[in-house]
Amino acid sequence: MAQTAPAKKMLIMNILDILKRYTDEEHKLSQKQIIELLQSDYDMTADRKTVARNLSNLMAAGYPIECRDDVARTYINKQGKKETSYILSDFYLERDFTDAELRLLIDSLLFSKHIPYSQCKELVEKLEGLSNRYFKPRVRFISTFPETKPANLQLFYTIEIIDEAIAMGKQVAFTYNKYGIDKKLHPRREQEYIVNPYQMAATNGRYYLIGNYDKYDYLANYRIDRITNIRLLDSPIKPKEQVEGGKQFSLPKHMAEHLYMFSGESVPVTFRMKKGILNDVIDWFGTDITFSEETEEEVTARVTVNWSAMRHWALQYCRHVRVLSPSDLAHTVKEDLQNALNRYQS
Repeated sequence: MAQTAPAKKMLIMNILDILKRYTDEEHKLSQKQIIELLQSDYDMTADRKTVARNLSNLMAAGYPIECRDDVARTYINKQGKKETSYILSDFYLERDFTDAELRLLIDSLLFSKHIPYSQCKELVEKLEGLSNRYFKPRVRFISTFPETKPANLQLFYTIEIIDEAIAMGKQVAFTYNKYGIDKKLHPRREQEYIVNPYQMAATNGRYYLIGNYDKYDYLANYRIDRITNIRLLDSPIKPKEQVEGGKQFSLPKHMAEHLYMFSGESVPVTFRMKKGILNDVIDWFGTDITFSEETEEEVTARVTVNWSAMRHWALQYCRHVRVLSPSDLAHTVKEDLQNALNRYQS
C-alpha cells in the first residue's frame, strides 16, 4: 500500500524514534530490522532504499547516528574503472548520557533529602526517557521507593524564583519554616524574610540558599525545602562585597567551612584525632587541612571551620576526636558531653 503524504513525512521521525528506543552501542539495527519495526510499531511499509535515504538525511542533519560500512560489490564502470559500492548496517544512536551516567543521576535524585517523592519519580521517568528500552528494567525498584520524606511541593517553584532573582540581582521575600510534631511546616515567625540571594548549593542531600538577611551584614544559609510563599521583589540586592565575608567569598571554601550549613563566622580549630577516621575527616573538610604531631595511632589536625558546625561535628565524632582549641569551643563540647551523660544517668 502506498504511503500518503503525511505518512511519508512521519517516516523519518519514526525511524529516529526507533533508533532512540531500540539502539545504543551494544544494541544495533540493520535496515531490515528497522523496516520490520516500522511495520510492527507504526504499521508503516518502506523499502530499503527509502529507509537508507532517510537514515542518510538524519545523519546529514547532525543526528549522532553511527553505522558500519559493508562492501556490497565491486564492479567496472562504463569508463572501465573499478568501483566499489557499500551497504550501511548496524545503525545505532549515540547517547548524550551513558547508562552509568543516567544511573548516577537517578541515584542522586533518589537519595536527595529535599525532593518530594512524587516529583522525584517524575524526574526519574524523564531521565529514563533519555535512554532506551533496555535501561528501564534496571531501575524497576524505583516505583516501590517509599515516601518517607516530608514534602514541600513548592520546592521547584522556589528554586526557579531564586534562580531568576540571582540572575536579575533582585531581592526575594519568603516564609521560612520549621517542622512541628505534626510533621508539617510552620512559619518560624509572622514576618517575611527579606533576603539578598547570592548562590544556591547542595550538600549532605540538602539544597541551600546562600544569601544575606537584609537587616544584617553577614552571610546566612537557608534550607530551600523549608522556604514557602516566595516572591521576587523589585528592589536590588545588597552587593555581596558589602556583606561580611562576601568580598572573598568562595563557594568551595564556604562549603568546607560550613559542614552543616550553620551560619556564623569561621575560626581556626585544632583537634586531636584517631588516624582511623582520616577518610571521614578528608570527606568532611577536604584537603585544606594541616596535620602535625603524628603518632602510630593519633594525629593533630588544624582547619578553619564554622564554630557551631565544629561543635556539632565534634559531638558526632566524640569517640575519636578531642577539640584542643579554641578554648571556648573545647569547653562547650565538654559541657555538651557532660549534659548528655547526665541525661542517661537521670
